[in-house]
Amino acid sequence: MQFNSTLESIKTYEAGKPIELVVREFGIAPEAIVKLASNENPYGCSLHVSQAVEHILSKMARYPDDSMYKLKASLAKRYGVDAGKVIIGSGSDQVIEFAVHAKAGPSRPVLMSAVTFAMYEIYAKHVGAPVLRTTSRHHDLEEFYALYQAHKPSIIFICTPNNPIGDAIDAASLFTFMEKIDSDTLVIVDGAYMEYGRARDAAKALDAQSLIKHFDNVLYLGTFSKAYGLGGMRVGYGIASEPIIEALYKLRPPFNITTLSLEAATVALEDEAFIEQSVASNFSEMARYEAFAKERGLEYIESYTNFITFCFEAPMNGTKIAQTLLSKGMIVRDLASYGLNSIRVTIGTPSENDRFFELFDHLLKE
Repeated sequence: MQFNSTLESIKTYEAGKPIELVVREFGIAPEAIVKLASNENPYGCSLHVSQAVEHILSKMARYPDDSMYKLKASLAKRYGVDAGKVIIGSGSDQVIEFAVHAKAGPSRPVLMSAVTFAMYEIYAKHVGAPVLRTTSRHHDLEEFYALYQAHKPSIIFICTPNNPIGDAIDAASLFTFMEKIDSDTLVIVDGAYMEYGRARDAAKALDAQSLIKHFDNVLYLGTFSKAYGLGGMRVGYGIASEPIIEALYKLRPPFNITTLSLEAATVALEDEAFIEQSVASNFSEMARYEAFAKERGLEYIESYTNFITFCFEAPMNGTKIAQTLLSKGMIVRDLASYGLNSIRVTIGTPSENDRFFELFDHLLKE
């Protein structure tokens, strides 16, 4: 059977290994497995969310409200924008897919960092768009601008804080960069980890309202999968000028978000205390990871997210380290697919982190 030729250059996205797979593969009891690979909130979601979802289980037989009025209104209020400037996706990556299909193509390249979220490239290849990358591992906006001038890409991806390595750029630097970009180039600012980034350093905090007010060619992305603890509900969103949102809506399938997901996200947005506590716990535990690395002379990337990246030099091998930890029931993310000799570790609960330190320290001594 023949398929579209564009598929030949696309690598399947590799998600973090689920606990169930490790149970089958290694015969380890589920309760003995710790998953620190997918940047989920280790504290789950707000109790208010769980209660709200239980109360609407009887509505599962009905289609959801396709206008998504409640969630869009809540997001609009949170960000100080009109509801017409908000679009909801099944995860923020669905909004990315809409944007790429709306703007990029065989003669309309996309520009991104050397190391960033893999789905940017995958979606670009869906439409045959050339992919341009910086040489710098971190977001070097001067290099971004040089490539922009040389190639005039249709889309520029700025992921800050950046997945999968955790770096972030100053908000002021991004605004300066945006002022030099032509209004026909769509700049996608992916703020999936912004709840963490703004808490660690106010200089990294991006204000979506201000971005949209000053630039009509920016699409800001957010998600409920990280700090809000709703990865299993798959809810993300985009905020942009109304012409951009209207274009994206032409690609949105009907009922792309479930009734339960809409309710969960709406209630989650109201519980600010839960987010503050989760984020504070995250950075308290991250300090332990940083101290662990310094004591053992390990290189790590300063992170503005809920994960930390350890970088290795030969003879240490990130893939072997990840596999060894996996065989002992500790799931972390091997970053070899990004061309890095590194592992990424989600910051877990204190007990989960204790287990990681114990296993990793033993491995290092071996």
